[in-house]
Amino acid sequence: MFAIVDIETTGGFSQSHKITEIAILIHDGEKVVDTFETLIHPERYISPHITMLTGISNEMVKNAPKFYEVAKEIFLLTQDKIFVAHNVNFDYSFLKQEFSQLGGEFERKRLCTVKMARKTFPGLKSYSLGRLCESLGIPIHNRHRAMGDASATATLFSRIIAADENKNILKTATRLNPGCTLPPSLPSEVYKNLPFATGVYYFHDEQGKVIYVGKAKEIRKRVQQHFSGAAGAKIDFQERIYNITYRLTGTELIALLLERNEIKRLWTFYNRMQKTLRGTHALLEYVDGNGIRRLGLRPSKNGMQSLTTFKNFQEGRRFLQRLCDEDGLCPKCCGLQHASGACFDYSLHKCRGVCAGKEDKNEYNERVGSTLALRLGELETHVIMGAGRNDEEKSVVLIEQGGYKGFGFCPPEKKIETPRDCYDVIESYPDTPDVRKILRWYFSSSQEVSDSLEENFSS
Repeated sequence: MFAIVDIETTGGFSQSHKITEIAILIHDGEKVVDTFETLIHPERYISPHITMLTGISNEMVKNAPKFYEVAKEIFLLTQDKIFVAHNVNFDYSFLKQEFSQLGGEFERKRLCTVKMARKTFPGLKSYSLGRLCESLGIPIHNRHRAMGDASATATLFSRIIAADENKNILKTATRLNPGCTLPPSLPSEVYKNLPFATGVYYFHDEQGKVIYVGKAKEIRKRVQQHFSGAAGAKIDFQERIYNITYRLTGTELIALLLERNEIKRLWTFYNRMQKTLRGTHALLEYVDGNGIRRLGLRPSKNGMQSLTTFKNFQEGRRFLQRLCDEDGLCPKCCGLQHASGACFDYSLHKCRGVCAGKEDKNEYNERVGSTLALRLGELETHVIMGAGRNDEEKSVVLIEQGGYKGFGFCPPEKKIETPRDCYDVIESYPDTPDVRKILRWYFSSSQEVSDSLEENFSS
């Protein structure tokens, strides 16, 4: 049995949008035997753009059930059935996300009518539901409404099964892996050959053009997330993937540096939101009513004047903690403690007591300035050595006299005794503001700020 599903949503990403309508048609392999449809209150605003596309307005869903009120019915109706949809990962990812937010799991075997249609009816100009149905003479009533699109998908599904003389589709359905459905045009061998190693991966379209670049600690595992719905891919994203290539980097730092360069170099369509590296939290400085320089973390906003930014709150907090532990700044004046009197570190003799009036505020303010100049100033000379692409080699990142020079891989017979030795193995890359942020994040968050010039070459 098959559950043919179509949903309408407030937007294209399952992790940030919600379902507004769902239709389910139960298909026995020959015909539809049961149906279910309902509007769903998304518990958020439906934009005018979505209303124009689907016809579903805020007024229409005002008295509709919320997802949790129909979740049990949806779960039971699709249980023990093959989940079928046109671009199945889109619809499946939204339902999986909705059940996850309720504390439940939603795992179903899946079939994609886009992928099946490409094999059954090759050579068509487009396999979008509207264009495909037009090519095959399948009428669609109420386009972009759940039941209208689900009914058209059911008719398409019946056509595909009827054309499948050897019943390969039904045979395949019995052994589907519910965890991952590959894009319709991606050969399974390409996916199977991806390594469980750190690096950068590239999604290519039909002409071979790179449309997305990503980095991962485990490439194959991360790519699988794109195809399992966990990554919240856009509707047409997977339809455009025809090939995947990759470059191993050895370390996550090099993967991040390479990914940033490739996004800028290739100007990839699906990386548009990542063209500029932005931190989620900003480091701010201000002077309080007592004339003491204070530091604090705030969510980063466009136009905000800040000393620097961090990938997340935890990274920013670790940076401030280092200023207190290693440079002797006051944790209360860094926003880490909120006691009404002196900070706790003062009682442990770790803080000089500006918060208790024991340290001259002008001296403390000078120390804050010196610390910030040191921590946020120009990068010094560093040779960062780490894991290579295999057990034999080491990776090398070179920063010389404050400038990023690039990275490379050092064979076992090559000795790095001075920074100049790195030029024999590194590939040059541009030194950009994004790269500077990545490197500062690395040094501020690394538990072992490894491989400075002095540490590497003093012996």
